[in-house]
Amino acid sequence: MSEDIEIINQNTRIEKIKNFFSNNYKKLIGLLVSILLLLFSYFGYQEFKKRAKLEIAETYNQITLKEITIENTSDIEQLVKIIKEKDPIYSALSLYFIIENDLVNDQKKINNFFDIVIKSQKEKEIKNLIIYKKALYNAEIISENELLDILNPILKSESLWKAHALLLMADYFEHKNNLIKSKDFLEEIVNSKFVNDDIKIEAERRLKRKFGG
Repeated sequence: MSEDIEIINQNTRIEKIKNFFSNNYKKLIGLLVSILLLLFSYFGYQEFKKRAKLEIAETYNQITLKEITIENTSDIEQLVKIIKEKDPIYSALSLYFIIENDLVNDQKKINNFFDIVIKSQKEKEIKNLIIYKKALYNAEIISENELLDILNPILKSESLWKAHALLLMADYFEHKNNLIKSKDFLEEIVNSKFVNDDIKIEAERRLKRKFGG
């Protein structure tokens, strides 16, 4: 008797499953198609990004292997285009190449490029390194407040680059003959727990040489 009931229950379940698929056939097909489209879109996008990155890398390598001057406007435009692609690696490399070879002399443009490259970075310490490089680029031609504004994200953090930023500010004020402020930044380096030993030794050496402390 129990076996008959089990068979009836099994047949009932099978019938329910058949009815479910019969009644929802179009919905299930639509769901399956949607899932397949999402998968194709995802893998297609990943392949597109991979190819785009390879093209950027090839363009960058072709340009930087040549002898380039400010007269090579087409190559410079290509480097600027790479910067605007916001690639975490090649956008930064293109900007550094432009600066090192004096290919763009407009400070405002270079700073705009820096901002693009900084925003394109997701890795925190690499972003801080680029911020530090922006500060270095501007250090001799901007005011104290402008330099502090650039370095502020690093100075308010415990970044690996904080000590470098503090030393840059100490150098800046020494160059401006403001030795009191220069001393303050050197002392902050010495008293910090998160400082590269070489930089701390350099800061101590400068304090002893200039202030006898």
